[in-house]
Amino acid sequence: MSLPTEPIGSIPRPSQLLNGIQEHQSGRINDAALAGLYEAAVRETITQMEAAGSPIVTDGEQSKPSFATYPLTGRSNLSPDGAVIPFADGHTRQLPKLTAGPFRYGTFAASYLRAAQKFATKPVKQAVIAPSALSLLYPPGGIDDYPRERFLSDLMDQSEADIRAALDAGADSVQLDFTEGRLSLKLDPSGELLDQFIELNNRVLDRFTTAERQRIGIHTCPGSDQDSSHSLDVDYAGLLPKLFRMRAGRFYVQLASEADPERVLSIIGEYLPNDATVFIGVIDPIDPVVETPDQVRDRVLAAARYLPADRLGTCDDCGFSPFGDDVSTSRETAFAKIRARVEGTAAASALLGM
Repeated sequence: MSLPTEPIGSIPRPSQLLNGIQEHQSGRINDAALAGLYEAAVRETITQMEAAGSPIVTDGEQSKPSFATYPLTGRSNLSPDGAVIPFADGHTRQLPKLTAGPFRYGTFAASYLRAAQKFATKPVKQAVIAPSALSLLYPPGGIDDYPRERFLSDLMDQSEADIRAALDAGADSVQLDFTEGRLSLKLDPSGELLDQFIELNNRVLDRFTTAERQRIGIHTCPGSDQDSSHSLDVDYAGLLPKLFRMRAGRFYVQLASEADPERVLSIIGEYLPNDATVFIGVIDPIDPVVETPDQVRDRVLAAARYLPADRLGTCDDCGFSPFGDDVSTSRETAFAKIRARVEGTAAASALLGM
C-alpha cells in the first residue's frame, strides 16, 4: 500500500469564475448565473485533480471567499475592521470584527462537500477553519451584553457542528486550518496566545470520539498568499511540541519551504503522538518552479529516516490560493505540482517497500 498523499485545499480559481464574481458584484449577472460558474469550477477542479492521480480530492475551495471567512457568509453582525494579518512582502489581510451576539455560522463546510461529491469519483476531504482563528473575531474591548466566554461557548458549538456535519456527510477526513498557530508566536513570543489557541481547539476536539478524531487533522503553515508568507521566520521549534498536544489523529505540516527541513523532521519525530499520522509538505505552492517527482521522492525518503513509514504521508505545504482573489499561481502550475507530489510519493513508497 502506497504512502497516503493528500491536497491541502485551495486551487486558484479559473478566470471565468473570477470575472463572474466581479460581474455579480456589479449586478451584471444574477445569483443563478454565479451559482452555475461555481459549479463548473468545482467540476473542472475535481476532474483535473483526479486526472493528476490524486487519490483524495477536494473542491479546491472554488466557492469559498477565503479559507477563513466562509462561515461568515450572510452574517450582518460584523464590521470590516478586525484583526490585521501582515505578510512578509508588505501586503495585509484583515478579518472582520464581531459587533453583537450571538455568534452563528452563516455557512457550514458540508455544503461545499456535498457540491464536490456530485462530481468526485475519489474520496473527498473537507477543510474547515479552526475555532482558534475565529476567536480573533471578538473585539479586545468586548461587546455589551455578550461577554467573551459566551462568545467562546457559541463558537465551540458552531465549530463542532461544522466538523460533525462534514463527517456525517461522508468526508474522508476533515482538516482544521491552523495557520494562526505559527503566526501567534510572532504576535506573542511568550507563547501564551498559542496556548490559548490550542486549548480552544482541544475543547472542540474533545467532543469527538477517538475513532472520529482519527478522521480529523490539523494543518499548520506560515501562510501562503500572493507568493508571500506571514510567519516563515518563526522558529518551528516553538510551535511543533505544542501543536502535537492537540488531540487529532492527523497533522499536516508545511516542510518543503523550510530552510532546514531535517531539523524540523527531528522535532516531529520526537513529539509526534503514537496514535497520529503526519503528512509532510513536499510541495511549495509559493515557488513558481514545479517540483520534479524525483525531488518529492527524495523529500519523502529524508522524512522516513526520522518518522515511521506506517504513520507518514505527504501533502502540499499549503493551499495554492487560500484567498479567493489570489491569482499569483496559475491553475496549470498547481495541477502540475499535484501530479509531481503523487508520482514522487509513489516512487518513494516503492523504495520503502510500501
